[in-house]
Amino acid sequence: MTLICLLEIHMEYVKLFFTNRILISGLLGWAVAQVLKAIIYIIINKELRIERLFGDGGMPSGHSATVTAVALSTGLSCGFDSAIFAIAFIMAIIVMHDAMGVRLETGKQAKVINDMLETFQKLGRTDVPAEQQLKEFVGHTPIQVAAGAVLGIAVALVFHFI
Repeated sequence: MTLICLLEIHMEYVKLFFTNRILISGLLGWAVAQVLKAIIYIIINKELRIERLFGDGGMPSGHSATVTAVALSTGLSCGFDSAIFAIAFIMAIIVMHDAMGVRLETGKQAKVINDMLETFQKLGRTDVPAEQQLKEFVGHTPIQVAAGAVLGIAVALVFHFI
């Protein structure tokens, strides 16, 4: 094969990647959720934190929006009786359950540990740099997960019918 032929093959893969409607639907679900999450954070906390555009936790759940958009787009594209939809649906349930369970508890524990470290610092017992403090925005409440799922459904439906 010539180099030109190989480049044409690779360009075809790139084209397929960027025209995959299921992938784009999931990425749009995530992007819309992250923008909404940053806006809601600004409204509630009266401060701009750019990391909220990419971070975990918060309202609505970007994880839920992503996996719900992917699952629904898969069902709409491949059929709700397809094996690939079944896989996407089960994975969505697992991701959303995990976001409300283990990841939510991890965030709660991080908050308690960070508060303890702050108390120790005030007592002069330890000096923990800010970058070593634990991340508190990790999981989601059931309402945040539900909001993300509704958002993912809306994104998938709008994207499918345009």
